[in-house]
Amino acid sequence: MKNEEYEVLHTEGSRPVKMWTRGVPVEEAAKKQLRNTATLPFIYKHIAVMPDVHLGKGSTIGSVIPTLGAVIPAAVGVDIGCGMMAAKTTLTANDLPDNLGPLRSAIERAIPHGMSPKTRGHRGRDEGSWHTPPSVVDAAWLQLKDEFDAICLKTPKLKNTNNYRHLGTLGSGNHFVEVCLDEQGSVWFMLHSGSRGVGNAIGTHFIELAKQDMRTHFINLPDQDLAYLAEGTQHYDDYVEAVGWAQRFARNNREVMMQNLIAAVRTVIHKPFQTHVEAVNCHHNYVQKEHHFGKDVLVTRKGAVSARAGELGIIPGSMGAKSFIVRGKGNADSFHSCSHGAGRTMSRTEAKRRFNLADQIRATEGVECRKDENVIDEIPMAYKDIDAVMLAQRELVDVVHILKQVVCVKG
Repeated sequence: MKNEEYEVLHTEGSRPVKMWTRGVPVEEAAKKQLRNTATLPFIYKHIAVMPDVHLGKGSTIGSVIPTLGAVIPAAVGVDIGCGMMAAKTTLTANDLPDNLGPLRSAIERAIPHGMSPKTRGHRGRDEGSWHTPPSVVDAAWLQLKDEFDAICLKTPKLKNTNNYRHLGTLGSGNHFVEVCLDEQGSVWFMLHSGSRGVGNAIGTHFIELAKQDMRTHFINLPDQDLAYLAEGTQHYDDYVEAVGWAQRFARNNREVMMQNLIAAVRTVIHKPFQTHVEAVNCHHNYVQKEHHFGKDVLVTRKGAVSARAGELGIIPGSMGAKSFIVRGKGNADSFHSCSHGAGRTMSRTEAKRRFNLADQIRATEGVECRKDENVIDEIPMAYKDIDAVMLAQRELVDVVHILKQVVCVKG
């Protein structure tokens, strides 16, 4: 009997790949990566594939990889703990100013973003270039410092990374801060970021260690970026500790930025308002131990969100499109997961080749955001149709709110 919920990729001698991609195109190169990953001997049960799936490094973005006795650092990636945070406020559309330009400018001043010197390792507050109260960052860092110091005793090179300095900063690429309206006209604040420079350093370091381990033990893989760390080894234990810390850094980073975002909005909108009427803070690039099909396993979500029964999550569209607050259905075959966004259909280079500034301006009409050549790679047309993505995963989540961006700050 044909399964109407998902399709299955079968390859002889490997685990099945269950794909929630009906009605959504999947590139052949991504299917090849999925087949490669499914051949690894420690994959548990099957791989679950979300409708935003696309080519990644080693394994696809938009996949859920359960493992027993091993972890693949490149599957987690270098933007460890990258994810979303959203907070509903008591403001409504009528409370927003007619001209949203000053609101965007206030947010840009409050949250360091992009790759300018002030966000590339220089604490802007020392130069008076942004306004985060030291106490906000310091309080968040105190929750992280002792464990980070212990990690650095084992891996001293991590001490000289951008760790404390990047706490409360957005980064670049597809990271963003937005002001949105839901279907009732309520104002939401939403942002997307991860563990920044220190997470990148942790991921890069352990990916290389895993590759060294493969060479040491003469282990051949279909892709060197599927190099893994075996449970019971020192490298495995050190990685699990470091990646868990980086995920906590990422969560704290989003919380600091949300505080700064709220403070920035209050400088422009003087009407008193409350926030966190509803709130979500969720990872979509991470690994953690979970219980599935009777066993405790490591679940790596590479571009996927946890969607346990009743659990709230965030699925953003591209800039200029809509986003969704969702509630998980606890689908067992998906390992209680859903997509983390729309998913790219082309590379950043191809987007810049195919589209121009006029296309970008048309695609982001009605959104107060950057409209210049440096953000063409984030044009909505470089992403899959978010409505098709949501339809393909209707057995994974229910939609709670539909959000439309009115202000978007891009890194």
